[in-house]
Amino acid sequence: ELEGEGGRAHAGGDGGDGDGVGKSVDAIMLSLFSHRFMSIAEQMGRALQRTSVSTNIKERLDFSCALFGPTGGLVANAPHIPVHLGSMQEAVRYQIRHFRQRSSAAATAAAAASAAAIVTGASVNGQGKDGAGCNANEDRLRPGDVLVSNHPEAGGSHLPDITVITPVFHPTSPTPDEPVFFVASRGHHADIGGITPGSMPPHSTSLEQEGACIMSFKLVRGGVFQESGITDILTAPRKHPGCSGTRNLADNLSDLRAQVAANNKGIALVGELIGQYSLGVVQDYMQFIQDNAELSVREMLRASERRLGRRTLSAVEYMDDGTPICLRIDIDPAEGTAHFDFTGTGPQVLGNWNAPRAIVYSAIIYCLRCLVGHDIPLNQGCLTPVTIHLPAGSLLSPSPTAAVVGGNVLTSQRCVDVVLRAFEACASSQGCMNNLTFGNDQVGYYETIAGGAGAGPGWEGRSGVHTHMTNTRITDPEILERRYPVILQQFCLRPDSGGRGKYRGGDGVIRKLQFRDALTVSLLCERRAFHPRGLHGGGDAECGLNLVYRGGDLDKPINLGAKQSFEVARGDVVCILTPGGGGYGAAEDSSGASVEALEGAAAADPAADGADRPGKAKLRCHGDDDGACGTGPSPKRRHS
Repeated sequence: ELEGEGGRAHAGGDGGDGDGVGKSVDAIMLSLFSHRFMSIAEQMGRALQRTSVSTNIKERLDFSCALFGPTGGLVANAPHIPVHLGSMQEAVRYQIRHFRQRSSAAATAAAAASAAAIVTGASVNGQGKDGAGCNANEDRLRPGDVLVSNHPEAGGSHLPDITVITPVFHPTSPTPDEPVFFVASRGHHADIGGITPGSMPPHSTSLEQEGACIMSFKLVRGGVFQESGITDILTAPRKHPGCSGTRNLADNLSDLRAQVAANNKGIALVGELIGQYSLGVVQDYMQFIQDNAELSVREMLRASERRLGRRTLSAVEYMDDGTPICLRIDIDPAEGTAHFDFTGTGPQVLGNWNAPRAIVYSAIIYCLRCLVGHDIPLNQGCLTPVTIHLPAGSLLSPSPTAAVVGGNVLTSQRCVDVVLRAFEACASSQGCMNNLTFGNDQVGYYETIAGGAGAGPGWEGRSGVHTHMTNTRITDPEILERRYPVILQQFCLRPDSGGRGKYRGGDGVIRKLQFRDALTVSLLCERRAFHPRGLHGGGDAECGLNLVYRGGDLDKPINLGAKQSFEVARGDVVCILTPGGGGYGAAEDSSGASVEALEGAAAADPAADGADRPGKAKLRCHGDDDGACGTGPSPKRRHS
């Protein structure tokens, strides 16, 4: 649809042709630039992984890198963390607005000072009559500047995810003092202060309890790393009652420098691309790629209306506390647009699973990209045909001071479930990231744990994988045990935890850790009360379960619930059983009868053994030689 006569359509760029490439769109060049832009983000990611020091970034790969246009719209990203990528453009756009406002205010102040000096006959040195406070250049973005931010109101996801943004300047631009692109990297820092080690407190009720907050700060000013300034910011949470500053400043500083280095790699690669094709051509194809994504989403929306036979779609999901996430989607097939209305969603909670607006945008752009039937880069164009309404003061649009650390890792997953259910695309996945943190004043560790993926039309859900908004890697057992005072006793799939159906949902996992020292442990989970739901007759998956065994006594499990912070002593064991994914379609036995009908008959028989009915497995922890949790011998340690 982008092509005109002869397979080309003219664009409005103003650069040269560069290697003979004209200012028009060509299908081959469109694919080439899509991959070149994505390659820039991928190479940024490799640079970040190599130069970082923390387990979170170097081993778990809990980071994302992306390229943005001059207005802050996402152009291309590496296949990193979906919950980061949709929200990072909101972070870039916030900084653009912020510095435009500061620059405008500074210019106004300078003009006023100059006028006053003329009236009084005083000299003007560019900084005001007294030589301070009116230099507009200090309030502009200039080459050598790097910004850092993590605040939810500034496009952040949650506070441990720190975003480093670098403007890209080029001398061939008609306005060389204005950025032509932006590059950004977002990494999860293992600790940035707050009320618990790991900065993922299960019971935080305000943002200040979750760690250091950064709206906007020049991490690098004119090429000089501002170590003193960022140190003050990262240690500031200790001023709040019950809070600590960052517990691992050295790792924070090292990883921030690694993020700056990754961005510099992106700047160099963007410069190479512009040098090869010219700025005009590169920016033209940036726009073409976004236009292509927009057209792809418009066609997907039209196809969904035809497939489902209706223009209005709806779905609802419930958080474990009962808070509803309600969604109504109105599709206009003539325009290929849709309005996503979350009216009916529950109010902001006195907890931390409130989700900033940027998180909801991330979930929607991710779902739209998944629903498109062919390969396109995830970028801002995916959201162009969509309007979104989020009720103010709701779970999905909380106040600026609301606690949000769980919204990024829990509510984001449920937003994906509700969007995909509205489109009847697949059953619910585990709906959680199963967040585990532990540490003390000297050490801190964080991980997310895999579960089951929902099944869909024609495929079974994958078992033991990170789903949807998360895409991290689990830490290698050898690294985990060498760097931290824990023993990984067991890591295996959780059999029969996925929902039954024509296509089965994926199984969750069992992860069991024994602690070798006294530590503070925090768990932040969902799907411990409401099952991941099947679709079109498919069965629901098993809920998750968190247990602790004091002194390692496997005969006395204690249920921790979904969200808990507690102390462990040497020898204590924590066992996390993650949810599976829902099944899709009604399963049939060899006689052709549906499994659901057979289960209903069995349920009506008081003599039936419910534990043996299809799809109704007992809780069991495989891997315990003494069978203390359920099923008898199997290897002590199984890593998947």
